[in-house]
Amino acid sequence: MIFCSYSKVHHYLYLNHTGVQKQLLVFFIRHMQCFSVNVKSTGHILPFFLLLVSCSRIFVPSGNEYRQYAINNDLPPDSSSILYYQPYKKQLDAEMSRIVGYTDADLTKPAAATETLLGNFFADALLAEGRRLYPDADFSFGTKGGLRRELKQGPVTIGHIFELMPFENDLVILELTGESVQQLAAFIAATGGQPVAGLQMTISGGEAKDIRIANAPLDLLKTYHLVTYDYLANGGDRVKGLEYPLKRTNSGKKVRELLMDYVSRQTAEGKTIHTQTDGRITTAQ
Repeated sequence: MIFCSYSKVHHYLYLNHTGVQKQLLVFFIRHMQCFSVNVKSTGHILPFFLLLVSCSRIFVPSGNEYRQYAINNDLPPDSSSILYYQPYKKQLDAEMSRIVGYTDADLTKPAAATETLLGNFFADALLAEGRRLYPDADFSFGTKGGLRRELKQGPVTIGHIFELMPFENDLVILELTGESVQQLAAFIAATGGQPVAGLQMTISGGEAKDIRIANAPLDLLKTYHLVTYDYLANGGDRVKGLEYPLKRTNSGKKVRELLMDYVSRQTAEGKTIHTQTDGRITTAQ
């Protein structure tokens, strides 16, 4: 980095490796000698540039140096760092280990299954919490790839839910035409089934048949309200049918936090997670 003296206020800009400029601070430099500092990083060199306003002298780099530092188990522990973060780690571990509910069975998601216990649990929770915010919600939809861990029979902790849904996804409500719902059902069929609630269908020859929403046949002339999350609504996982909603409502609430609320509410009501496969997505024989 290059620092240059000048008898007025200097602004300097820091460019990180994503190319985003951030004004870090405004400070006074008076009668300071110019000096240079090599910036190194572990494992690779990031481009750091310091831009100075009104610098009266120009410096040209004379060379560079690369050095790689290995980070592995051979490094001795830093006792001062451990002492510093230990109180926070204890608090974090206590919160992550806090039990919020119980599941009666292993909630799994076999890759070849069109309907899974984990997917049903997630979609049921998504629809239930969505209806608490938007009572007119008709059905919910997620993807199997977004559920990152299965839940074992027994206690469900805050940490388990973080591992299940580690992303900062927000719940959204999409108002869709009947034709858009049909396109979404076609995507679900083509990908071998996805987590849904409030929607029933049969997959036959890779196509969606007998589509029902809220126990009624799909009406292409109607509009429906879908509960999902922003990643999918924004085009994630190449989902079809969500590209052109009639209306989009952003809840501003994290899906992960709503899952915690759902499980905690079940526990407060004296219930356990008792998810079943109920034939919401079947395969024609």
